[in-house]
Amino acid sequence: MSITAAKGFTAAGIAAGIKENGNPDLALVVNTGPRLAAAGVFTSNRVKAAPVLWSEQVLKGGRLSAVVLNSGGANACTGPKGFQDTHATAEKVAASLNTAGYDETGGHDAGSVAVCSTGLIGLLLPMDKVLTGVDKAVAQLSPHGGEKAALAIKTTDSVHKTARVTVGEAGGEWTVGGMAKGAGMLAPGLATMLVVLTTDADLPAEDLDAALRSATRTTFDRVDSDGCMSTNDTVLLLASGASGVVPEKGAFAEAVRTVCDDLARQLIGDAEGASKDIRIEVINAASEDDAVEVGRSIARNNLLKCAVHGEDPNWGRVLSAIGTTSAAFEPDRLNVAINDVWVCKNGSFGEDRELVDMRYREVRITADLAAGDASAVIWSNDLTADYVHENSAYSS
Repeated sequence: MSITAAKGFTAAGIAAGIKENGNPDLALVVNTGPRLAAAGVFTSNRVKAAPVLWSEQVLKGGRLSAVVLNSGGANACTGPKGFQDTHATAEKVAASLNTAGYDETGGHDAGSVAVCSTGLIGLLLPMDKVLTGVDKAVAQLSPHGGEKAALAIKTTDSVHKTARVTVGEAGGEWTVGGMAKGAGMLAPGLATMLVVLTTDADLPAEDLDAALRSATRTTFDRVDSDGCMSTNDTVLLLASGASGVVPEKGAFAEAVRTVCDDLARQLIGDAEGASKDIRIEVINAASEDDAVEVGRSIARNNLLKCAVHGEDPNWGRVLSAIGTTSAAFEPDRLNVAINDVWVCKNGSFGEDRELVDMRYREVRITADLAAGDASAVIWSNDLTADYVHENSAYSS
């Protein structure tokens, strides 16, 4: 259940001293080949962290030999020095791997090393600890190091997050594995998350890119916990080709989507302070864009999120959220169900709201726009006092 489930990858997770509490805070993932294909998607925030700017440049070549990730500091809004630090980190990873003899693919260079950071914005990283930590991580690289790597990228996460899918076919068996971090600032594009996906399928970068963009569109981009977009969002997909299997493109895309969906659900399940996971399905919309817009509006309605936390089936707040959108609908044709009870029919009261049972973790809201045949699902969570407390004290 990790990024080393696929053949051709090693990983490590160590405590470099970036976090004052001494918890693990630096992870390294290395592709040992024979293929070094890669793709990535990043935050659409116009304020981008230095590691995002660096990794976007690196991915233009469609090739990655390693990914280094740190928690305990985002290295965002840190000016030219922050970008220099990112470059220095990539150079250190390449040099340390070469010194240690990790040259199965012809050696490493900074231009094939992606860098990811997560934590508080506006602070420079303690580079002496980062660079020393890289050497320590290289020394601990292992095909069994995926779980430790996942632990090292946690910030406010209460649990580490991993997933895998293995597919057997006539040509052999291949795997997609992944790890993620994220518990807050969960809103598109992507979420405040770092995700590394690996596969031993033998595919070029353009096929990885197509599969990754298709998967993120309906998984990570449909997670909307608190409407806040991060500066550091990164999702990377690396292929080693170590299985020797060239899978059918559709089957590969579905495997990537399955892993991304699993990780996205884990992100929502671990959202800061949440006590409810809210599945919002918009049906019978005029277009998918309409369905997504309505779903996001419902997901971001703080009054509704508070009502869900209080186990109050307040369907009027759902209608109010729908009404703020540009989607096509007639108000007197809207229908809303909460946990399968149609509490609103034709824009007015429907079944008895007392029939709605909201005691359990998952709450399902269905919004029927009666305007077409398109649909979309958005995942969100409730708004709690614990969320307010955690984010009011985040930097103190």
